Amino acid sequence: MSLSPVGNLGDWLESILGHRPADLAPFERALTHGSQAKANYERLEFLGDRVLGLVMAEWLFTLFPGEPEGALSKRLNAVVTGAVCADVARGLGVAQHLKLGKQARDDGATDSDNVLGDVMEALIGALYLDAGLDAARTAVRTAWGDRVKAQSVAPQHPKSALQEWAAAHNRRTPAYDIIDRSGPHHAPRFTVKASIGTLAEATAEGSSKQEAETAAAAALLAALTNGTKK
Repeated sequence: MSLSPVGNLGDWLESILGHRPADLAPFERALTHGSQAKANYERLEFLGDRVLGLVMAEWLFTLFPGEPEGALSKRLNAVVTGAVCADVARGLGVAQHLKLGKQARDDGATDSDNVLGDVMEALIGALYLDAGLDAARTAVRTAWGDRVKAQSVAPQHPKSALQEWAAAHNRRTPAYDIIDRSGPHHAPRFTVKASIGTLAEATAEGSSKQEAETAAAAALLAALTNGTKK
């Protein structure tokens, strides 16, 4: 799958970002996977991740004026995950504009949460460079939309909830161990075991170490609160 012609790419970017790029080069790079060229999205992803965090923190700070720092942090962590960024990217049609090597395409990178999430952040980084923070803020708020307001109460991250359960029951701090890693570099699968001493354990998979740890923590917490131990 190749990039769209320059004219079409500009039209599409304007439609999803609300800004027509003055220079398409950074956006072309943001859509280029490492399997295709050395000049790929990774540096722009680094920048876009920080811009997204700032924009989202500012937005949450405004939306929930009565919430303390801890609750705002929970909300932030819930809406900037790779899976959420990938979901936003899918909704914007990012996959159709990716520039990938043949092997990456064959391995399913077009629909990989890791790839799509990273590219979404890279596009935010490119927009920030091209048009500044105001344009990035508008694009993020439009793209994320109701996801930010979906929960009236700040969500509790499974790892934090599990740690609180362990402390409340005078148990050891939860431990996380990677027990398997498979798949290609751009679409890995991690299997992680979460455990609280010898009391209980649970395993889960994810497309990143963080995602697998989160799923394992949720599974272990469910087992503990339901009275079962795996």
